[in-house]
Amino acid sequence: MSILNETYTLSNGVEIPKLGLGTWFIDDDKAPDAVRAAIETGYRNIDTAQAYGNERGVGEGVRTSGLAREDLFISTKLAAEIKDYDTAVAAIDESLAKLDVGYIDLMLIHAPQPWDDFRGGDYAEGNRQAWRALTDGHQAGKIRAIGVSNFLQSDLENLLTDATVAPHVDQVLLHAGNTPEELLAFCAERNILVQAYSPIAHGTLLDSPKMSAIAEKYGVSVPQLCIRYTLQLGAQPLPKTANPDHMRSNAGLDFEISEADMAALRALDERDYGEHAAFPVYSGK
Repeated sequence: MSILNETYTLSNGVEIPKLGLGTWFIDDDKAPDAVRAAIETGYRNIDTAQAYGNERGVGEGVRTSGLAREDLFISTKLAAEIKDYDTAVAAIDESLAKLDVGYIDLMLIHAPQPWDDFRGGDYAEGNRQAWRALTDGHQAGKIRAIGVSNFLQSDLENLLTDATVAPHVDQVLLHAGNTPEELLAFCAERNILVQAYSPIAHGTLLDSPKMSAIAEKYGVSVPQLCIRYTLQLGAQPLPKTANPDHMRSNAGLDFEISEADMAALRALDERDYGEHAAFPVYSGK
């Protein structure tokens, strides 16, 4: 069975395909082609965000893919800067309008702090306000599942203090060389699915001799090893690409990493993101 046909079940019973397509850095005008190519390859899970500026293009790709809407899983994210209820409600409706695919399968708070103060000040109350807006959108049937992104355990605990719905998902930077064990354990205990963005560390693991050696052992590419690793952790990977060949290759995951190699990958520390360290999520904060 292909990984593209496998799903995880979220705590509210909603099924989410195990492999998704990330669309960060895919321009709005290029997004329809990328989304259609992914769907043609067999992907059913497409991830975007207000901050990516390509919701319109992603929606167009979905609508023109020839596939029934209910066969696809579409996620987006509330801009990290939105930390009050009314703005969040308006932004949810704006995403619905831009995507124009009827409803959203999963919507996340993109980060616990605005990007220009990432891991900075205290936005606990603002996150609770944004969460209330997502919860109301969920209860109104606009969104099938709700979650967060880049939330640390303390951020999750803040939400859980008075949330009527616990997050179904926490989407975080997760890859071989950056495995947040305590956060993974915390989420597992509370039935929060961890989604892994940048499972290939924004491409930097392609140059890792350790990764290349292990990949060679299995006769697979480094990206395939990276994606398989996150799956065996029980996470849901979202490799980003607009290249149809890479989409196909990324889905070639019919191999199993041994326990010994999983332990070696878990112990790796590879967090030198080079030029990408300019982005808050890679800055080491």
